[in-house]
Amino acid sequence: MGSKKKEIALQVNISTQELWEEMLSSKGLTVVDVYQGWCGPCKPVVSLFQKMRMEVGLDLLHFALAEADCLDVLEKYRGRCEPTFLFYAGGKLVAVVRGANAPLLQKTILDQLEAERKVLAEGGERKVIKDEVLSEEDERFSREKDDGEDEDVVSSEKACTLAIIKPDAVVHGKTSEIIMKIQEAGFDILTSEERTMTEAEMRLFYQHRAGKEAFEKLVHHMCSGPSHLLILTRTEGTEDVVTAWRNFMGPCDPDVARREQPDSLRAQYGTEMPFNAVHGSRDGEDARRELALLFPGFKFSDQVPEAPLDREEE
Repeated sequence: MGSKKKEIALQVNISTQELWEEMLSSKGLTVVDVYQGWCGPCKPVVSLFQKMRMEVGLDLLHFALAEADCLDVLEKYRGRCEPTFLFYAGGKLVAVVRGANAPLLQKTILDQLEAERKVLAEGGERKVIKDEVLSEEDERFSREKDDGEDEDVVSSEKACTLAIIKPDAVVHGKTSEIIMKIQEAGFDILTSEERTMTEAEMRLFYQHRAGKEAFEKLVHHMCSGPSHLLILTRTEGTEDVVTAWRNFMGPCDPDVARREQPDSLRAQYGTEMPFNAVHGSRDGEDARRELALLFPGFKFSDQVPEAPLDREEE
């Protein structure tokens, strides 16, 4: 049997400054997925990149991965939950796309690839940019620091978890009723807000479920209308908040919840999957990740207790 050709990796992992410099010196266009270590690279766009590699080829189009915490040059991108794609040509930044927006990514890749081909063929000048979002945030941070503005920062020394009252419960007017039950059960609500999630947020939020049969249905449901987001904690000395909230929600499937825990929230307010009324973090580490994504201004306590992963969460 003949030997198989070694498959070329779709995305090169850039983990050192030396590899970063090597990437900058590459001929053509390089699309860098800048990610956070706690959530990993953006998986939903991999199929798009594979498709474009087949259609365009790899002579002038390259893909790379870079963890923000590993490279000093990416310091300003650390702690950012939204997927960020940096486009480099000739060692310079030429475009930025935020969010797992496949049509926008595809258009930007094709536009920048065509522009780079013209530069290489005709010797034109590249259109170099600055990341304007970072520049604006730096200016805003400086102003807020000077003014001493810290009203938007929420913090807690206690362990916390994320709770979401999902669109199916909100649209049926059950938000106030569920919140009352949460408080009666001994949970403290540090802060809450009602808003409609974006597709990019939910694809990142549920990326551990990417590729599973119900993934697209779940993402669509979570973006279909307003959700009510809460940060929960509990009085010290009681059951840790992550475990307590998961127990109070009940089994993921509302039918199972009605059989096994008829007093749970999902038994009372859920209908069928994925319309199970509420969401909760799977464990302490997941609580940190989810809170950082949806409440980026929240300050955590040093320790968040772990809860057993005895249920698959949706």
